[in-house]
Amino acid sequence: MKQLHLREKHSIIVVDAGLGARLNETKETDVMWKALNWLQKNLAWSIPLAMLAGLVFGAVTETSFLRSAILPLTFLMVYPMMVTTPLQAILKPGDGRLQVVTQGINFVLMPALGYGMGLLFFADQPMVRLALLLTALLPTSGMTISWTGFAKGNVPAAVKMTVIGLIAGSLLAPVYLKLLLGAVVEIPVLQVFLQIALIVFLPLLLGTLTQRWLIAKHGEQKFNQQLKPRFPPFSTLGVLGIVLVSMALKSRDILAEPALLPGLLLPLVLIYGLNFAISTLVGKTLFRRGDAIALVYGTVMRNLSIALAIAMGVFGAQGADAALLIALAYIVQVQAAAWYVKLTDRLFGPPPGTKPANERP
Repeated sequence: MKQLHLREKHSIIVVDAGLGARLNETKETDVMWKALNWLQKNLAWSIPLAMLAGLVFGAVTETSFLRSAILPLTFLMVYPMMVTTPLQAILKPGDGRLQVVTQGINFVLMPALGYGMGLLFFADQPMVRLALLLTALLPTSGMTISWTGFAKGNVPAAVKMTVIGLIAGSLLAPVYLKLLLGAVVEIPVLQVFLQIALIVFLPLLLGTLTQRWLIAKHGEQKFNQQLKPRFPPFSTLGVLGIVLVSMALKSRDILAEPALLPGLLLPLVLIYGLNFAISTLVGKTLFRRGDAIALVYGTVMRNLSIALAIAMGVFGAQGADAALLIALAYIVQVQAAAWYVKLTDRLFGPPPGTKPANERP
């Protein structure tokens, strides 16, 4: 009896210890997810913090070794985004006119605007011109879908814009770069295509396979509600890592010339301001409220992650100049999108079925 009692006590202690270890692991996991979600939802803070960390790190340390981190960070940035990309959306019929107008703005107006701003502000800085053109050439991201939803726009149309913009932008970017900047920057077209294949189409393939496997194993409802939201925070982690690296590589130049950052911010603010104004005007003139909102966010949100990956992956040390401007574009883009949501009802009226604010009791 005594031995049996001792065994029972020992079993209880073992069970309690195992339960305690699992509880600690759960708490640690919860803390990790909360931290990752905070970084994703507060890009207006997390991007500047990553830039500041890179600036300090680059000021006190030799940073050349960081270049080896660019490819894995790029994959971390892009692959999770591809797991959540619904490729099948491109096959859904309808909204053809909206898609044509959206991609017309994305691939005719915006490249011209990015090229013109580059000539106006950075005529003697070809790599910064390259950065402006890259941001203009690569439309839409997951933020297109998110902000369209926040503003109560046409989310299915925004999803289709995102998929079309990702594929078309990736295929057209090397051609545009060569045609518009080939005379002032050596554009290795084959290398750009190979880099895009590595950082866009390979993750897209792997992400699609991962998505199908998870849906087959857990069902579409669980994937959409529980698993899908887990991926974007890791993409944000990759973005922050790339931003930190690009700032660290440029840190000593920035500290030696503090006016560099404001000089880069001004053309970005102008581009985003013009983009919002033109897209709003086109949307209000041609489309209903939901479609107009999708058009705005489908043309103003740029795929800065892919732009960063190309700048750093193809152009090496020179790409740090381009990456700095693209990192700053994150700040402008997030702030502009957040303010635009607040103005949506004033610009397009309230969503159908709701009363204007001045008629509510």
